[in-house]
Parts: sequence; structure tokens; C-alpha cells
Amino acid sequence: MRVIHVTTVPQSLGFLRGQTAFMRTRGFELSFVSAPGDALERFAATEEARVFAVPMERRITPLRDLAALRRLWAHFRRERPDVVHAHTPKGGLLGTIAAALAGVPVRIYHMRGLPLMGASGARRTLLTLTEMVSCGLATEVLCVSHSLRGVALDLGLTDPDKIQVLLRGSGQGVDTEGRFNPATHAAQRERVRHSWGVPSSGLVFGFVGRIVRDKGVHELARAWARIRDAHPHAHLVIVGPFEDQDPVDDAVREALRSDERAHLVGSSDDPARLYAAMDVVVLPTYREGFPNVPLEAMSMALPVIATRIPGCVDAVEDGVTGILVPPKTVTPLFEAMDRYARSEALRREHGHSGRMRAREFFRRERIWQALSEAYEAALRLPVHPGGEQRRRAEVSRG
Repeated sequence: MRVIHVTTVPQSLGFLRGQTAFMRTRGFELSFVSAPGDALERFAATEEARVFAVPMERRITPLRDLAALRRLWAHFRRERPDVVHAHTPKGGLLGTIAAALAGVPVRIYHMRGLPLMGASGARRTLLTLTEMVSCGLATEVLCVSHSLRGVALDLGLTDPDKIQVLLRGSGQGVDTEGRFNPATHAAQRERVRHSWGVPSSGLVFGFVGRIVRDKGVHELARAWARIRDAHPHAHLVIVGPFEDQDPVDDAVREALRSDERAHLVGSSDDPARLYAAMDVVVLPTYREGFPNVPLEAMSMALPVIATRIPGCVDAVEDGVTGILVPPKTVTPLFEAMDRYARSEALRREHGHSGRMRAREFFRRERIWQALSEAYEAALRLPVHPGGEQRRRAEVSRG
């Protein structure tokens, strides 16, 4: 059975890392479509997967989008897949339209987040229509979290019997026993800290993600300014790139760059070894579908401070594996950081509980197994003349 995954840009294929070999053992032949680039070629090499490049952009570009749509349609007609599985807003829109036009029997739109939640005016209207088209043309809608599913239903984007969540949710699960196993990286802790200029006795708060307003970097910088004064042994490590879209203020950027105890280490293809050198992970984000960073941190036995928003509430169990704070606030964020700074015992307790939670609910093999069962169930269903499949029972809502 052939499955074609579609993402707008190849960086998003990280959600699908490791699936090719697993799905092959279940009788599925996977291939991938995304914009061209080195990231696509690296993915093809590491996954030993077939890829097809179609120029696509995240922003709305009518002429280029039409060209991409035509190439996708032709590719689907040539490959004749059983399933097209489309991800991200633009990839979802173009992928479901092209798959419907090509007569693909199973069309899955994977809702990984809703950018419209941070938009207003005409842009919000356009993004809402985009989501409604993707959901409408899909025969199945998968959602990465139960809380995001609730938002989608509240907004009227799709019908309750069409949208499902695999198990407890997540976009991909996490490799708890291999890549994000603290035992694997324990020896690297001091080596990584030395490269940052952080002493062994230092307390490291870590942020992993794009350095933009939407990720709560302004609030993090302000809370950090209070933490660094209250705790002279504390350090802040920021892993990720500055971006021109939704950029942080110049003053915030300069304050972080000039702070000898704030370490901007850039992007990393191997975040696990960086987690190994951290003590607490902080993600004060404004909007998520189901963030990967908390799962990775929990798998590495680190406590997580995140915001009480859709997605984060599915990942972090407040008071058990971390602390949830209101979004766009500084004082609650500072207070959560301060609690962890003052208690190594609390850090260890929440970190241990987080690893147990990651292993029990979010191991990637469990997510992949549920996905393969969703494919099989969808392919067994009869298709109505209009192209809509009769609804099956959800794989799981709990």
C-alpha cells in the first residue's frame, strides 16, 4: 500500500523521521513530497526514502501555488497512491486539493497547529478558509492534540465525527529509548557545558525553538533578567535561530547577546546532547498544536515550564512533570523558574515523572502503530460516490 506524505518545506519532515522503516514492516511503502533543498536530500539519505521535490512556500503566492498544485496532481496521477497524508497549512491545502482531483481514495489532513489563532482581520479569514478547505477535501482529519481538536470544533472547521487524535496525541511521539534517552548522553553533560562556558555547579534554564515573539521570547527575557539577579549561579541557554518573520525587539536581542550568562548557541541537529547539559526547559509559547520540545525534554528527565494553552496542556502535567503558567505573562514565569532554581529535589521529582510519562504515553512506536492502524481502517472503508468515506470509530480519544 502506497502512502505519500506532503509537507510545505523539508524541515517539517522531521515530524516523520524514522517512520519509513517502521511502516515498511507493516506493509506500507512511504514516499515524501516537499520543497527542494539540502534538507530534503538529507532526509532522503538518512531515511533511505523516495522523495519528490515540488517548489512550495509557506506564504500565499497564487501563481507559484497553482504551479505546485499542478505538479502535485501530476505526481499523484503517476504514482497512484492509496493514501495522501498532507501536513502543515499550505501542504495540507495543496495536498488535499491535488489528491482529490487525482482521485486518491484516502486523503488525510494532519492538523499540527492553527496559525489563524494568532491572526486577525483579513488574514485570519483567509487562514480559516484554508483550514476549512483542507478539512473539507480530506476523507480523514488527524489532529495532534485533544485540546487543539476542541479548538478546531469550536471554530467550526470540521465535523466531530471526522477529526480524531491518535492515543494521547503528539505529532510524532518521541524516541525515548534511543535518541532522547538520558543514559545515552550523560557523559556529554560536562563537555557541552564547557563549550558554553557554564560551570559544573551552574543551573541551566534552556529554551529550544525559533527565537520569535510567538514563542514567548520577550517574556522569557524579562523573567530571566529577574532570575539572573536572584540566582547568581543560573544560566540561560537558547537553542534556535533568530527569524525575520515575527522578530523579537532589537532591545531584547541585544540584551541577550550582551549577557555573559545568556548563551545563544544557534540551531542544532542533535538537541538531545544539549538537553543533557540543561536542568530545566522553558517554553513560554503563545500558540502550539502539540509541541515536541516538552516531550523531548521530558524524555531526557527534565522538568518543563510551559504555557497553559492548547497543545502544551496535553504534553505537560501541571505540578507533576512541570509547571504551566498563563501565556504572555512575566511574573508567573519568573515564579516557576524561581521554584525550580530553589529546589533540586523538585527538579528531580518532576524530571523523573516526565520521563515516565513520555515512556508510557508518547513513545514514537506507539504513535506509529496507531497511525498504521488508522491507515488500515481507512483503506477498508467503502467510499461514497461523492468521495467521502463512511466514518469509522476513532483509533482512540484517550
